[in-house]
Amino acid sequence: MGRKGFTLIELMIVVAIIAILAAIAIPQYKKFQLKAKTSEAKANLGSIRSCEEAYSAETDNYVFCGWTPSNAPTAAGQAWVTTSGHEGFVSIGFAPAGTSRYCYCVGGSVNTAGTDAATNAFNEGNVDIYMTAKGDLDGDGSNQWFYATDEDLKVMADYSQDDF
Repeated sequence: MGRKGFTLIELMIVVAIIAILAAIAIPQYKKFQLKAKTSEAKANLGSIRSCEEAYSAETDNYVFCGWTPSNAPTAAGQAWVTTSGHEGFVSIGFAPAGTSRYCYCVGGSVNTAGTDAATNAFNEGNVDIYMTAKGDLDGDGSNQWFYATDEDLKVMADYSQDDF
């Protein structure tokens, strides 16, 4: 009598193989998704730079901006804030669309917010401002940092504190 189909052992082996492949693939997929979300920071830093350069062309000054929307990024993101204490970004005309997963600032040194709405004189050929983004996309309490300057178009990344 010829048997058709698979035995229970054969099916269990196939299920085990699929489970092992899924255990490998799912974390990699999540890591890929988090890396893709970093494009928000890079795009917004470019926009902040453009806004700062436009403001500087009119006034010969750059505007410092305090951490916005707050000083503590969240994995879920936060609504952009334009209230008191966040006038720097309002004055240069920057506001990202939708919820922001990163917090942004503009200051005189990297990863440091300047006094909100204070100005720094334009000085050709020198780094006058640092635009910084920090985020905690995976919610583990460690931040990823991105920054750019007014003199260099490249956005630099610092994953030393958090590399999902």
